[in-house]
Amino acid sequence: MSPRQHKPHEIVERALELSRADGCVVIAEERSTANLRWAANALTTNGVTRGRTVTVVATVDGGEGTASGVVSRSAVTSEDLEPLVRAAEAAAREAGPAEDAQPLVTGVPHSRDFDGAPAETSPAVFDAFAPALGEAFAHARSRQRELYGFAHHELVSSYLGTSTGLRLRHDQPTGTLELNAKSPDRSRSAWAGRATRDFADVDPRAMDAELAERLAWAERRIELPAGRYETLLPPTAVADLLVYQQWSSTARDAAEGRTVFSKPGGGTRVGEKLGQLPLTLRSDPYEPGLECAPFVLTGSSGDDASVFDNGLPLAPTEWIRDGVLEHLLTTRHTAQLTGLPLTPYADNLILDAGGTRSLAEMVAASGHEGPALLLTCLWYIREVDPASLLLTGLTRDGVYLVEKGEVVGEVNNFRFNESPVDLLSRATEAGRTEPTLPREWGDYFTRAAMPALRIPDFNMSSVSKGV
Repeated sequence: MSPRQHKPHEIVERALELSRADGCVVIAEERSTANLRWAANALTTNGVTRGRTVTVVATVDGGEGTASGVVSRSAVTSEDLEPLVRAAEAAAREAGPAEDAQPLVTGVPHSRDFDGAPAETSPAVFDAFAPALGEAFAHARSRQRELYGFAHHELVSSYLGTSTGLRLRHDQPTGTLELNAKSPDRSRSAWAGRATRDFADVDPRAMDAELAERLAWAERRIELPAGRYETLLPPTAVADLLVYQQWSSTARDAAEGRTVFSKPGGGTRVGEKLGQLPLTLRSDPYEPGLECAPFVLTGSSGDDASVFDNGLPLAPTEWIRDGVLEHLLTTRHTAQLTGLPLTPYADNLILDAGGTRSLAEMVAASGHEGPALLLTCLWYIREVDPASLLLTGLTRDGVYLVEKGEVVGEVNNFRFNESPVDLLSRATEAGRTEPTLPREWGDYFTRAAMPALRIPDFNMSSVSKGV
């Protein structure tokens, strides 16, 4: 029997009815995807998928505390529910008391469309995009460029029900577009990416024109040694660095002295000024164009999330305001441990700095007192030292030399060693904030808006032979 014969809200209600635990949380996720892939100026594959995942969190009270058990399964029908619920209850009974145990959330108004059909995507999401992509193929072919890439759209309808009466629902559209342009001999490569909710605001023809300019820049090749250079980080690179910083900003780890946000001698750096520019890093579930779930929705517990917090409403949060660290990630449990305010994780990130200049305008103001570098994106980012949040990684798909306001050629790629927290303290200019797609973390995090940043002494620690 097809799982889609059973409505997701009915799956949630039935699982709650079957529960024999002291508390129960049920999350049903209906997922649909559509995608296009292309290579050498021609479509290669397209497809659609449908799926369902049901997660049951059972909580069991005991003399030493409350235990939790979490079990998730895919393609669940109503007939599969009782074994799933019993498995979660067994997992809870076998577990010890949960350190993050809290009363399940109550008092949140029901979503009006909780019992509605799930939202779905389809190939129709590409109705306007696909012809424009075809035009980009034709133009690139006529100019002896090859375009490679993919477009992916996903709609996830999440239904959350709890034994304390919560009935919440959120529909999350997520779209990504990645486009590579290569010279005929494949020696030159340029990349551009976009995040979108519906593909109505992306133009592959404009992206192709952007990539053509970069391939032209790369016709002149210049070798540079490792060193510290004035560097312009585009929004995508800034997003990759600050997303990693956000993932590393849990209050408990900071309070216990394990991260860059730990205060020497004890406590956290909340209240400390991190940089001279008026940078404000924030999350807001209602940010236009970057909307995300306005309540906690999680199937696992850790220092950045707790299954006991499912359904907890999210509010706009300023993590850094005017350069000052204001908040760190907390659950109800870690907020109590650290004495910091409750500020849960939200699935978007915005850096505002009041800048008005575009990246092109920042390039025009660069390289007048010595050479400057313009990056395309970062890749293979890994943590070196959590105490300073020192990261290492590679540049990719184009590093360009800027002299007297003009791009004069492409230079070799580099390995870098930098801490995003330290970069924020050294940045001398921030451009205009705009939506961007993190290249490294685009599979996990797409809702970001960032400015370009000017770093006077970005540390290119060694030369990389990558393209």
